[in-house]
Amino acid sequence: MAQYTPEYQPTGDEIAVITTSKGTIRVQLHGADAPIHVGNFVELAQKGFYDNLKFHRYVPGFVIQGGCPNTRDLSTQDVIAKAKSPFAGLGTGGPGYSIKEEYTTNPHNEHNDGTLAMARSQDPNSAGSQFYFCLGDQPMLDSGYTVFGDTIEGLDVIGELRVGDVIEHIEIENAAE
Repeated sequence: MAQYTPEYQPTGDEIAVITTSKGTIRVQLHGADAPIHVGNFVELAQKGFYDNLKFHRYVPGFVIQGGCPNTRDLSTQDVIAKAKSPFAGLGTGGPGYSIKEEYTTNPHNEHNDGTLAMARSQDPNSAGSQFYFCLGDQPMLDSGYTVFGDTIEGLDVIGELRVGDVIEHIEIENAAE
């Protein structure tokens, strides 16, 4: 899969406002620490890529994951039903490209409660659109997955999210023109 370098250059002031069916989450994005991941996330959000996608993976005390385009045309009930099957294709979709890992260069790559990070396959450079929020500290992920934001409001909302919940829209505040 082709490696993509985003055109968007983060300023470090970007805040992702993630509106979900359970409430709103505000995340301070880490443009200086993970400029490729933040640039990619901002571009996808601004294109409406995440609108109406569903969270497809929930592991209590670990992570809640979303951003797979294979959930776009499914109802909440369909996602819940399909999430039980490893063959349903949930968690396998992306934007059609991948981005380079930044966990080896990010000086603050710590998976804390509410941290926003990018999911990937076995290839370290395979992240695309799928992201997860940590449900509690997950230091075992620090050396393998890129952190690109920290929740500043809505930790309670993250705690309520489950498989099938909807990412209604992601707005980026303070994005450079």
